[in-house]
This record gives sequence, structure tokens and C-alpha cells, in this order.
Amino acid sequence: MDKKNALRAGAVTAGTTLMMLLMTSPALAVTRDDGDDPGPGLSVGETLGLYVFTPIVLFLLIAGLVMVGDKSRKQAKS
Repeated sequence: MDKKNALRAGAVTAGTTLMMLLMTSPALAVTRDDGDDPGPGLSVGETLGLYVFTPIVLFLLIAGLVMVGDKSRKQAKS
């Protein structure tokens, strides 16, 4: 009985997925909207700097400020 239910559930899932894929329309990303004016793309260096190095530097800066503030408070208590 469990095999039969599992097979039925798999068939329903596969059928539903197939129907959803067939019924969806293609993405309309190719068509530009009114007023859409994209700027120039980023180079590899700009992308790495913006999305990798800048967050790391900000994290290290904030962590350093927290550590400095924590050490100064510990010395004041002693």
C-alpha cells in the first residue's frame, strides 16, 4: 500500500511540475520599460571592490572600534 501511495504522490508532483513549467510565460527581461536607462556595467575590479573588499574593510573597521571601546572600558574598571 505504501508503494502505491508513493507512486501516486510522485506522479501527481511530476504532473503538477510539468504543467506549471508549460503554463508559465517566458521572462520579459528583454523588453525595456519606459524610463529604463541602465548605466554602464561594472568591471571585475569594481565589482570585487564593491561587493567583496568594501564589506570586509567595513567589518574589520567596526570590529576594531568595538575592540578598542571594550579595552578602554576594562582599563577604566581596574
